[in-house]
Amino acid sequence: MAPPPAPQTMKERILETADKLFYLQGIRAIGVDTIAAEIGISKRTLYNHFPSKDALIAAYLERRFVHARPSDKPPAEQILATFDSLERRFAAKDFRGCPFVNAVAELGPSDRAVKKIAIAFKESRRVWFRDRLTELGVADADALATQLVLLVDGSIAQELVRDDPAMARAAKEAAKVLLRHAGVDVGGETVTPVKGKRSPQ
Repeated sequence: MAPPPAPQTMKERILETADKLFYLQGIRAIGVDTIAAEIGISKRTLYNHFPSKDALIAAYLERRFVHARPSDKPPAEQILATFDSLERRFAAKDFRGCPFVNAVAELGPSDRAVKKIAIAFKESRRVWFRDRLTELGVADADALATQLVLLVDGSIAQELVRDDPAMARAAKEAAKVLLRHAGVDVGGETVTPVKGKRSPQ
């Protein structure tokens, strides 16, 4: 029998509450007083764990910075499964877009700490695609990885506007076209690229 989970520390409770409120209602809309009241603590107690709202925002984004799990599935299947995961996330009632994009949009590009975390997250996703494409032997894995993350971010934006999880499916079909063009077998016709030809820009 597994032991019961350890009780949350106060710092974890603050961060979990901030995560929920920042993501669902917006960083600017939520002040530290709201977070403290939600937990039932004083602002002073909150500041004992996070010395400023900026520190709490950074901790919130770092908490959201989750690396992709290793998988034994074929690389092409892993790439396309990304869009299946997006569709499931889109269908969730609490989906409010990418927290990193939201943070930069709310706080502006002048907030260097937030932008640094957001860039690091987006680049980690792009590198993940690049590594899977390299495993597949794609000639210009770097360029194609950039195109795939654009499909991911584009589908997120379209879903937020249209409220339609099928935007992830449309992005997946576009990803299949790009992969086929690069010579990857994703089912159906596989296009053999001209030797030395770069992925479509």
